[in-house]
Amino acid sequence: MLAAVLNADLTDGLSVGNGVLSISMSMSMNQIEINGTKHAYQLTAPTELPEVLVFVHGWMLSRRYWQPLIDRLAPTYRCLCYDLRGFGDSQILPGDTTVPDYGPTAYAKDLEVLLEKLDISGAWLIGHSLGGTIALLAASLMPERVKGVICVNAGGGIYLKKEFDRFRNAGQKIVKFRPRWLSYVRFLDWVFARSQVYRRVDIQWGKQRVVDFFLANEEAALGSLLDSTTEEEVVSLPKIVSRIKQPVYFIGGAEDRVMEFKYVRNLASFHWLFQEGEKNAIAIPKCGHLAMVEQTDALADMMVDIVNC
Repeated sequence: MLAAVLNADLTDGLSVGNGVLSISMSMSMNQIEINGTKHAYQLTAPTELPEVLVFVHGWMLSRRYWQPLIDRLAPTYRCLCYDLRGFGDSQILPGDTTVPDYGPTAYAKDLEVLLEKLDISGAWLIGHSLGGTIALLAASLMPERVKGVICVNAGGGIYLKKEFDRFRNAGQKIVKFRPRWLSYVRFLDWVFARSQVYRRVDIQWGKQRVVDFFLANEEAALGSLLDSTTEEEVVSLPKIVSRIKQPVYFIGGAEDRVMEFKYVRNLASFHWLFQEGEKNAIAIPKCGHLAMVEQTDALADMMVDIVNC
């Protein structure tokens, strides 16, 4: 019931505490069926350039965080953003025939189908956090469609058991403890606007994170968390990166405490571009884990330079 209420309120406003959460970003939504689930997506108009920028969001987020970047880049590049299965507007509904697999490879295969159905080639995949892992896997699945990858606040490749156990336990508690009354807690949006960032982001992003937090499907949220943080999955990432022939860049926040830049640099080091002066590992000053809304202009400029290389 809560998901249905929140989904309706994405356009009408969501009551949180004593205020009204109204998302100011207007995003036209299309739907397409992928592996048994209707996925929400937004595709901008074609431009003179052949490249298509494809944005993949992170865990417990949605496609909406890419909107500031898309506003900057859409006049030059065609842009595609979508909601991962079980998140945002790509909700898993009764009657869906999707296979309950929420590992990064399953999400990469969803993306493969999406690009095939929309007949998109010449794609640059831009993935945030977990979306970076999905983008890397998708690039290895379809080298003929993907020209390159830009990972944002994404890295890793080192399995530290105690840290991962702590992270998994905390994540499971967060997902399972989402009682309806919590959405009415006053200043919850204020808390989310300060979480995982270097400096507080605009309150609209705190409000959006409240929406996405409660809207996320529990099975998808737990499955994607647990399946992406196994030892096997973590240690396989460097091997995947080393096999990718396309250019791969890693952009991280210098003040990111979720994915510290040393881990961003570590994963970047397995790609052939790293041998050319480490130019594929780039830190953004005064930036935490949400670079696309914390440092939109800096990230957009970096992306343009990369795609135009």
